[in-house]
Amino acid sequence: MYKRKLYLFGLLSTFILLIALASAAVSAHLTRSNLTQAQLAQSLLSEHQQLSSISYRLFKQLTDELIFGKNANQAKVRNKQQQIENSLERIKSLELAQRDALGIEATLGSVEDTDELEALIKSIVEEFREIALSNDKTPLNQQQRLQTLLEVTIDNQFREAINAAVNRQTGVVSRISASIETLNTSIVWFTICLGLITCPFILLGCYWLFHALYQPLTVIRTGTDAIASGNYHYRLPETLDSEFTDLVKALNSMIVRLQEHEDQADAHRKHLEFEVESRTRALKEANNKLTQLDAKRRQFMADVSHELRTPLTIIRGEAQVTLRQAAASNEIYKETLETILEQAINLSKLVDDLLLLARAEMHEFTVDLVKTNLYSLLNQHMPLWQKLTKPRVFNIDWQAQQNLQVLVDKDRIIQVLTILIENAHKYSEINAPISLRIETDSPYIKVSVIDTGEGISSSDLQHVFERFVRLKRKGNGMGLGLSIAKAIAQAHNGTLTAESTLGKGSQFTLALPMLEENTEMQAALPSKK
Repeated sequence: MYKRKLYLFGLLSTFILLIALASAAVSAHLTRSNLTQAQLAQSLLSEHQQLSSISYRLFKQLTDELIFGKNANQAKVRNKQQQIENSLERIKSLELAQRDALGIEATLGSVEDTDELEALIKSIVEEFREIALSNDKTPLNQQQRLQTLLEVTIDNQFREAINAAVNRQTGVVSRISASIETLNTSIVWFTICLGLITCPFILLGCYWLFHALYQPLTVIRTGTDAIASGNYHYRLPETLDSEFTDLVKALNSMIVRLQEHEDQADAHRKHLEFEVESRTRALKEANNKLTQLDAKRRQFMADVSHELRTPLTIIRGEAQVTLRQAAASNEIYKETLETILEQAINLSKLVDDLLLLARAEMHEFTVDLVKTNLYSLLNQHMPLWQKLTKPRVFNIDWQAQQNLQVLVDKDRIIQVLTILIENAHKYSEINAPISLRIETDSPYIKVSVIDTGEGISSSDLQHVFERFVRLKRKGNGMGLGLSIAKAIAQAHNGTLTAESTLGKGSQFTLALPMLEENTEMQAALPSKK
């Protein structure tokens, strides 16, 4: 659409130019006798007009140089200065030729005023240079020297000088044209007026078409191509003409929204990928746990079957052997019954352990809590544990007040410690000592069973409290002891933890809540340094 306008503008300009040339040709044909003088005068007038136009554009470019920097229009400035010098040379040459043709009276002041005009243009250019080199930091609109140059020297002196030259030459043209026939005069003035009107129109029209329309459209086209290619970081400059400001702002706003949507989509996509990955990982972990639980269940069924089969086989065998005897003595019957009773007790203990874990899992396991002196409770069962760990060294490392009171189920707590001591005895060398250490770590009282055995690996340590786990096949049992101990500790609102280092031993710590009176008493004690 804009190209069509450009073509139309070119045709119109060409048509106007053809009219001017036709008018000049008619005038030349009608005024053959005065053609030389008219052409000379007209050329001189055109040179003055051209000089005026070039000079004003030079002043504009020098002004732009003050605004945008001294290197902004150097090439254009040099070009305009050369054009002005060439134009002045032509004007001088034409004025001398005109003076020779028309005489001094008809051209009085023309040559002399041209010299003054040349000096004035040089002084204006030199003033621009001095202002540029002065490095004045004052805003341009507040610099008195620049205002004087623009308003006085250029607007008044230069304009009056150039207008005077143009008016003088116009008078010469008028005097020459007075001798031409009326029709020729009309055509000549028509051509001159048409030229004066159309030249600025053509220049301004071209500038408007190429800079006010075509250049902004090129910028917008570049921006839309960038948007179409997915470059949402691109921003159109908002320094275009006012006609394009709203469009540019709308496009930039659209780019911002597209960028936000793209960022949101990317964030949602990454979040979805993360969620899928997390869920997949959780499903894999759950599947692995289910696989492990199923394997443990199968192993548990096998172990339970084995553990139940052994005492049942003994009971059945003892009964069958005794019954086959025709006449068995009382001693044989007594031995048989004692064996059957022992195996029944083992079966009962196994069932009790399984029942305790099942109740703990269903949160139905309860304990009978009684306020108890921990020191007395532990010392009361020392002989049992020393007998259990004989012949190794077993001692109590008491690092707390002996009158500490705890709210516990005494039998269950002794059961926990007995399990821990039995494990320490079972999985450490026969000559390695075992310690029972008691200490306070508010708000808990900690009872630790420490051995110096071979220790437990970090991979096995995380499974020691699981049911039916026996890390090493030493002694009897189904691997329920530590699970039972942990369940009892949790029923007391306490914890049971394990620490171990391979080759250095293990430490199992039972942490029980401290009563408020113990907390107050502990706070009253002097701190250890």
